[in-house]
Amino acid sequence: MMKNTPKKRLDVLIPAYNEEVSLPLVLAAIPKEWVREVLVCDNGSTDRTASVAREGGARVIEARQRGYGSACLAGMRYLESLPPSEQPEILVFLDGDYSDYPEDLPNVVDPILNGDFDLVIGSRLLGQPEPGAMTAPQRFGNWLAPLLIRWIYGYRFTDLGPFRAIRWKTLLELKLQDPNYGWTVEMQVRAAQHRLACTEVPVRYRKRAGGRSKVSGTLRGVVLAGWKIIITIFKLAIRP
Repeated sequence: MMKNTPKKRLDVLIPAYNEEVSLPLVLAAIPKEWVREVLVCDNGSTDRTASVAREGGARVIEARQRGYGSACLAGMRYLESLPPSEQPEILVFLDGDYSDYPEDLPNVVDPILNGDFDLVIGSRLLGQPEPGAMTAPQRFGNWLAPLLIRWIYGYRFTDLGPFRAIRWKTLLELKLQDPNYGWTVEMQVRAAQHRLACTEVPVRYRKRAGGRSKVSGTLRGVVLAGWKIIITIFKLAIRP
C-alpha cells in the first residue's frame, strides 16, 4: 500500500557513469509524487547518459572528477549552493543501473518521515536479492564490513547498499570526503561515530538492466573496492 506522500522537501541523487540503457528505467520508476527533484551526477560518461537523464526530467550535474564518491559530492555541492530555504530536507541516494527498485523509495524514507531516524539503509540482504544479482565477493564484503562496524562501533548493519535516505543537515555534518569505493561505508562509519539514529529496511534487488558494473564487473574492481572498504573502516577508527 502506498504511504501518504511527504510534506518535506525530498530529492534523489543518482551518481551515473555510462548508464544510458538503464537510467531511463530508473527515472521512470521513481515515484514522482514523492520527489521534488532528481539529480543525475554524470561522472564523465562517454555515452548518452546525460542526454537520457535530461529527457527523463532529471537535472544533470557534471562531476568531472571520476569516482562514485566524487559524483555524489558534486551533487551535494550543487544542493549546498542553493538558498537554505531551497535545499532538501531529505536526500535519497540511488544507483543508475536499475538493480534497485525505485518503487521502494516510500519504504526507505518512511523511518525518517514517521520516526526519529536520521539514516536509513535499504538492505538487499534483508530483502532477498534476485539469484545472481549479488556476486560472491559482494556478499562476502557485505558480511565482513558490517561485522567490523559492529565490533568497532557497536552499530548493526547488514548491508552497504547504495539505496539509502538521510536527513540533509545531518549529511552535511558528517563531512564525507571519500571520492570512490569507500563512499557508502564512510557514511555508515561516520553515522556510527556521530551516534546517529540508524535503521535498515528490506529492499528488492535484481541484476542490472544493462552495461557492466564498475565494481563487481571486473576482478580489479572487486579487489579495489573490497580493499578500500576495509581500509576506510580502520582509517576512520584510528583518525575519526
